Amino acid sequence: MIPDTPHSVRDAAGRRWPAPDGIPFLRAGREALANAALDALDANDPEAALVLLLADQDDWWRGPTADPLALRHLVRDRPQLSLRDAMALLAWGSVADYFAHRWSDPTFLAGLALVEAHWTAPRSAFELACGIGHHLRELSRRGAAVTGTDVVFAKLWVARHWVCPEARLLCLDAAQEWPPLGLFDLVACHDAFYFLEPKAAILAHLRALLEPDRGLLAIGHVHNRESANFSAGAAVSAAEMAALLPDAVLYDDAELTCALAADRAPRSAQAAVLRDAEAFAAVAGPGLAAARPSPGVLALPPPGTALRRNPLYGADGRIAWPSERYGREYGLHATYPLASQVPPLAVLDGATAGAARRRELVDLPERW
Repeated sequence: MIPDTPHSVRDAAGRRWPAPDGIPFLRAGREALANAALDALDANDPEAALVLLLADQDDWWRGPTADPLALRHLVRDRPQLSLRDAMALLAWGSVADYFAHRWSDPTFLAGLALVEAHWTAPRSAFELACGIGHHLRELSRRGAAVTGTDVVFAKLWVARHWVCPEARLLCLDAAQEWPPLGLFDLVACHDAFYFLEPKAAILAHLRALLEPDRGLLAIGHVHNRESANFSAGAAVSAAEMAALLPDAVLYDDAELTCALAADRAPRSAQAAVLRDAEAFAAVAGPGLAAARPSPGVLALPPPGTALRRNPLYGADGRIAWPSERYGREYGLHATYPLASQVPPLAVLDGATAGAARRRELVDLPERW
C-alpha cells in the first residue's frame, strides 16, 4: 500500500482506499462503503467518514447497528472518553464485556502462555483478527514492531486510540487477497481462527509471513467442533487442526491457562487426547523450540508497572460477573479467586507478582 494523501492509500492496481487515522480500509465486498468514506475524506469531512466505517460489522454480527448520533459523539469527544465509553457508543453489548475484561480472561492468558512457552524475543509480530489489540499491546511493550489486521474497522480504531496506538493496522477480510505485509518473527491468530474460512488458504497466507529461519506461528484458542462451546463460527476438531498444521505442537487451552498461572511449562497433547477439550491451540514454524517454564516475559507486565485490582471484583471484594453468560463462559477456567483482598492500586514487584500472574491485579490501559 502506498500513501496517496494524508487520509488515503493506493493499492498495487492503483485503486484508492480510505485510511482515516492511519488505518487503511481494504475490506473486500465493501467497495461502496469504502468509496463513500473516501468521498467524505476528500471533502474534508473525516467525521462523516468515520461514522460510516465505525458502523460496519463482521458477517457473524447479530447485534444492533450503532446509532449514527452516538458515533458522532464518539468521534467528536474521543479524547475525553474511556475505552468502555467507546464500546458502549459502538453498541457492542456482550462483545464489549469480552474486550473490557480480556486482560484477565483465561483465553487471553492461554494465548500469552502459548507464545511465552516458545518465546523467541520477536523483533516483529503480526496478528490476524487482532480485535482491539490486546496481544499487540503486550508484544509492543516487549520491543516488537507490531502489525494487526481485522475485518471490523471499529475494532482497529479502538486499538489505535485506547489500546495500542503504535501498531500498524489494516482492515481486511482474511479470505481476500492480502496486500504485501513483509515478514515477521511471530505470526499469530488468537481466539478467532474458528471463525475464518477457507482455513487452509488462510494458514498458507500466515506461513508465508514467517521469517524463514526464525518465524513462529501461533494459533491460539481454537474452538473444538467435537465439544460444546459458547461461540458461533466454523470450528474444527483437533484432528482436523493437526491435518492442517502437521508440524504443529498442540495444547489444550485450559492447560495453557493453568501453566501460566502456576509458572510452569505447558504440557502438549496429541490430537486424539484433545477430542473433549473445549478449545485447543497450535504452534509451528522454523523458530519452534521445546516448551519451557514461563519466564514472566508475557505472563507479567514489566517491573514497576502500575496495577489495578481486577475490575471484576465489586466493592465487597467478590467477583461480580458483567453478565450471566460471561460467568458461565470464563468462570470455570478463571485463575483469579472468587474473592480477593488485594488493594485497589499497586505496583508490580516481588510482593505483587503472584496476584498479577493470577490476574487479581491487572495491567489495564490508562483510559480503560
